[in-house]
Amino acid sequence: MRLLHTSDWHLGHTLYDVSREAEHGAFLEWLLDTLEAQAVDALLVAGDIFDTSNPSAEAQAAWYQFIAKARRRLPRLDVVVIGGNHDSAARLDAPDPLFAALGVKVVGGLPRGERGVDLARLLVPVHDAKGHVAAWVAAVPYLRPSDLPPLREDVGDRLVEGVRAVYSEVLEAARHRRQPGQALVAMGHCYMTGSELSELSERKILGGNQHALPVDLFPEDVAYAALGHLHKAQRVGGREGVRYSGSPLPLSLSEAGYRHQVLLVDLKGEALERVESVAVPRRAEMVRVPARDAAVLDDVVALLEALPALDEAMPEWRRPYLEVCVSLPRPEPSLRQKVEKALEGRAARLVKLTPAYTGTGGALAETGPAMLSLRERTPEDVFRARFARDYEEPPSELLLEAFHTLLTQVQEDAS
Repeated sequence: MRLLHTSDWHLGHTLYDVSREAEHGAFLEWLLDTLEAQAVDALLVAGDIFDTSNPSAEAQAAWYQFIAKARRRLPRLDVVVIGGNHDSAARLDAPDPLFAALGVKVVGGLPRGERGVDLARLLVPVHDAKGHVAAWVAAVPYLRPSDLPPLREDVGDRLVEGVRAVYSEVLEAARHRRQPGQALVAMGHCYMTGSELSELSERKILGGNQHALPVDLFPEDVAYAALGHLHKAQRVGGREGVRYSGSPLPLSLSEAGYRHQVLLVDLKGEALERVESVAVPRRAEMVRVPARDAAVLDDVVALLEALPALDEAMPEWRRPYLEVCVSLPRPEPSLRQKVEKALEGRAARLVKLTPAYTGTGGALAETGPAMLSLRERTPEDVFRARFARDYEEPPSELLLEAFHTLLTQVQEDAS
């Protein structure tokens, strides 16, 4: 059978207050086309459907519309979804009666009954093209500390071992349900040892990212583990069948260089046959000027003026996101105005202006004679030291004159 693994949609996300609604809509339409074209039997979405636990009405509408369209176009498609750390477990679980009627399995939070974990809700059979059960999915959502069982004090890292205990229980229950020839598949939204974070857009989860989970959480009889949380697609522990699909869209400017993708997973009997990545089309590019480091303002202006011109037919949401990094050896009070003027008629839209200060970066105590106390320094000494922290050039005579005028006013007001 064939699975498609994706995660971390973050519907409702904004980038520097710019809505990503149209980009997400384009991705979801592309995903429907891909599911159909690739003859996918089951869609696995490994958490973070939404960007916040209280998503906008537009984000929720996009989610429900996707499910409705998927069911109309692909009536035999199995859909299995787990909650992530950005999601509200209760919000995802609330429509369960409706989703169950549609044959869609959503597990927002760890379900519990009178006797502990409700294993029946976490074990999902998925079917091949002939309608036969080909695999059992252990659909474990993001686990919060309150979800973990109590453990003895001497077990080591109690958070890690608590997670291990939950997965062990669910996987063991799945083993009892599956028949010979049926694969064992796991889902999780977690942070694994040896994986790479995108620090600007991934929250620390569980007890902090120092509580990384070991790859042996998934024994060798698990044919495939579909993971969410990390936005960079990657294998875990060198294992072909333990993967993060990554986010389909870059969720910060630092993720512009990632290969955003979904994963096609082919199973043959109980074993993994192959994993193939399918690149998600980038609908709105991300541009940095200069491409690396920072440049002085004159050079930056020249680079901006050389950017492609705006095509009036281009929709606003397709215009490239732009970060500009300017090296500042001296103050530039009109920095933004000069950058915006250079961008007139250009396709790129400025979302981040980053000044790179060229001064020493040192504290006051690190400048001038080491033995001088603050009391022994003149106001001009302090001003020059503070200026040198940001700028490599000394203050101009005009700026010093303005400083002394202000200092005189303050001294006269205090007398």
